[in-house]
Amino acid sequence: MTEILAIIPARGGSKGIPRKNIRDFAGYPLIAYSIAAGLKSELVTRVIVSTDDNEIAAVSREYGAETPFMRPSVFAEDNTTDLPVFEHALKWLAENEDYHPDVVVQLRPTSPIRPPSCVDDAIRILLSHPEADSVRGVVPAGQNPHKMWRLPDGENAPMQNLLDVEGIAEPFNAPRQSLPPIYWQTGHVDAIRPRAILKQKSMTGEKIFPLMIDPDYTVDIDNLSDWAKYEWLVKFGNLDFVSPRVARRPMPAPVSALFLDFDGVLTDNRVWTDQDGKETVAASRGDGFGIAMLKKAGIDVVVISKERNPVVAARCKKLRVDYVQGVDDKTGILKREQAKRKLDPSQTIFVGNDLNDIPAFSLVGWGVAVSDASQEVLEKADFILSKKGGRGAVREICDLILSRKTD
Repeated sequence: MTEILAIIPARGGSKGIPRKNIRDFAGYPLIAYSIAAGLKSELVTRVIVSTDDNEIAAVSREYGAETPFMRPSVFAEDNTTDLPVFEHALKWLAENEDYHPDVVVQLRPTSPIRPPSCVDDAIRILLSHPEADSVRGVVPAGQNPHKMWRLPDGENAPMQNLLDVEGIAEPFNAPRQSLPPIYWQTGHVDAIRPRAILKQKSMTGEKIFPLMIDPDYTVDIDNLSDWAKYEWLVKFGNLDFVSPRVARRPMPAPVSALFLDFDGVLTDNRVWTDQDGKETVAASRGDGFGIAMLKKAGIDVVVISKERNPVVAARCKKLRVDYVQGVDDKTGILKREQAKRKLDPSQTIFVGNDLNDIPAFSLVGWGVAVSDASQEVLEKADFILSKKGGRGAVREICDLILSRKTD
């Protein structure tokens, strides 16, 4: 068996973004994305985090990585390069476990958005080329260095072009298409033969093969503005990437009950208040019709709401559904209702939209989010509806349940 070791370097003393390796990034600690890339690889056989920080080590173990050693502080300074970190890891594993991997994969936490196959692709390229010392991810360069300049004598002297091109007298004046293509290395993945690290004292060796990566995945988090920009990419970039989230569960069959949050699910989460403090909300008549059809099919519908407002009772009575309101702990009520109705929890569904709904997902067979739910809920849900809360989301889940019931 070919031993493929993934090492994730994560020191505790980050200066640009303090504690960045375990800072929340789109719902998960940043380091969890790199751990997931190693664990979900078909070829990686072991995932280790090299850190000097006990908290980082604990979070890493929580997400499935090993931390068999703590990195000495001498290898965790601001100017420490990758080489001594990887030398230390390989030597420690050899001396303490007699473990000698065939390939070492570096997964940097600062490049969390990885194409699903990129880790295995890099390993396969390395294994298929015995002469290769390493494989490194690259993307087409955003700027062509043939159009770059040096100022050897300062701003008050002539410039010199950075690179010459054989056969082109003035590359800086040439069309981009006529210049040699240039590629930029990314931090997504490096696959390295241990001999390069231990014998050649290099993180790449001499023969470095490329792994072409879609430039849409180019991410390198160095400061807080990067953080915000790439969180947006995760949420709205429509990219297929390796995520720490667990696999989504399929819709249960059969479905015995549908549990609903109120605000943001049966309503659009807005409220109107008059001068006397009376509140009104907006709801969808289509949702009500869907609930009526679901009940006619023999499926229970129950509303569990945190809201303490007469509008909850009024709407639920209008829909003729059972409800519990003023609930701070929805999980306790959910368990009670499942037991009272003698329901198999795996055959029940909960639809929510906000943070206090997340714990309920683990108590049902299918956790569902409306399309405009908070990002954390979208990350944890098994299924995301296409409609917004109060704007047809409940009708959509009712139709979905009924369509499966008649299949």
